[in-house]
Amino acid sequence: MIPGKKLRVLVVDDSVVYRTMVSDVLSQLEGVEVVGTAHHGRAAMAKMTALQPDLLTLDIEMPEMDGLEVLTEMAARFPQVGAIMISAFAGEGGEKNIQALERGAFDFVLKPREGSSDKNKEKLRQGLAPIVRSFCRMQAIRSILGKTDRKGTGASPSPSAKTVQNISPVRVFPDRGQMKSRVVAIGVSTGGPRALGTVLSGIPSDMGVPILIVQHMPPLFTHALAQSLNQKSMIQVREAREGDVLAPNTAYIAPGGRQMKVVSQGAGKELMIRITDDPPENGCRPSADYLFRSVAAHFGAKATGVIMTGMGHDGADGLKRMKDKGAMIIAQDEKSSTVFGMATRPIAWKIVDVVAPLERLSVEIIKTVR
Repeated sequence: MIPGKKLRVLVVDDSVVYRTMVSDVLSQLEGVEVVGTAHHGRAAMAKMTALQPDLLTLDIEMPEMDGLEVLTEMAARFPQVGAIMISAFAGEGGEKNIQALERGAFDFVLKPREGSSDKNKEKLRQGLAPIVRSFCRMQAIRSILGKTDRKGTGASPSPSAKTVQNISPVRVFPDRGQMKSRVVAIGVSTGGPRALGTVLSGIPSDMGVPILIVQHMPPLFTHALAQSLNQKSMIQVREAREGDVLAPNTAYIAPGGRQMKVVSQGAGKELMIRITDDPPENGCRPSADYLFRSVAAHFGAKATGVIMTGMGHDGADGLKRMKDKGAMIIAQDEKSSTVFGMATRPIAWKIVDVVAPLERLSVEIIKTVR
């Protein structure tokens, strides 16, 4: 998208009610133009060349061609076009939203069911507006910098396993000695499911330390995310539970809509996970700052903090707390990030030891624990 031009959006849904509602909400957003609608995926694909949208809003369950099939075809034929899922799936059906994110969707919003049209429209506006703004910023920045990714709307294309070893990270500061970490803590948001799949698939089964993950996500979806990532990983990946004792070679994902921290308990000071309903921080629950502070308190210098793709600045203050204790800090670079937001402050504050592309992050993480 060229700065100064409106974001062109194609609305795709088999329900005329939601096509109208989504179109009305988007038309009221500054800098957005709804260029057309389609009642299923095949109709949408037929209109792509003529309408030239920058973004699609996609229902998942549609006749002819569903939203997941559209994402697959878009990746092959229109990789420069983004997608936001507007989904009715929650709870047990949440895995379809995770699959959409893994196939390259920018983000998703749940279809509101508040009872009245006005309440539903307002709920939809609250969900869509910040995501669309973030997508616009991403497109504008990439246009200005000449970094628009011609292979997709998210991370840059993954090189082969052989070339990964040759991708050089940017070391902002010299290495901090030979201190080895006993835990890895990760904060990630928009673009996270796909990025986490890349990172965790590169972690060996004998990693030797636990991994704690905050992925910004609403309730009911982190269980499906953990299941999906577990299938791709050599270590165990699961949604964290109250009282889980930290175990090596296991990744714990904070439950959506709740906070996660590390606490010590018992005479032996056994470290375990505490799940709470403490207030959101930076508008986020779970919050990376909330997790990182507890990691700093219990692991000190023997920790690695990782900040990845995502909107906002959650995690920056917590990483500073970790760095003050001597921890190693790793950030995902701008080019491979779906949204380069969460890593910007830690890098600007000069508390990051390594800035690396997504495909290199697992290699850099492993270095800190071995």
